[in-house]
Amino acid sequence: MLVHPDCCAWSSASKVRQVKRGVKEVVKGIRKGERGLLVLAADINPIDIISHLPVLSEEAQIPYVFVASKEELGHASATKRPTSCVMICPNLKRKAQQQKDGEEGGDDDYREVYEECRRDVEKLDAKIVF
Repeated sequence: MLVHPDCCAWSSASKVRQVKRGVKEVVKGIRKGERGLLVLAADINPIDIISHLPVLSEEAQIPYVFVASKEELGHASATKRPTSCVMICPNLKRKAQQQKDGEEGGDDDYREVYEECRRDVEKLDAKIVF
């Protein structure tokens, strides 16, 4: 599944700090049992760097999608560096916030965008989108 990096929720997710960037953070999150949406860059060389991530995400039942370039993925996730993979974890900040204070109103808008994006990625299952 190849999609355009600006078509989804990860740019707004990075603003509310619900994004894990890089292979080490993503693998750690998947092994901890965090849920979310995995976005991988297709132009990583050598591919062995990220080749285990689709397998891990399928075992953990986490949907994943590929984007064309690591530069676009880095830009969409609000960082200046190219990024090989990003995992959007919508409950990441929520756990810490619930312990400190209450719910935030802006989080509901983000949640709707995330859920819509997740449904779109699950629909793509075997399609290739340019």
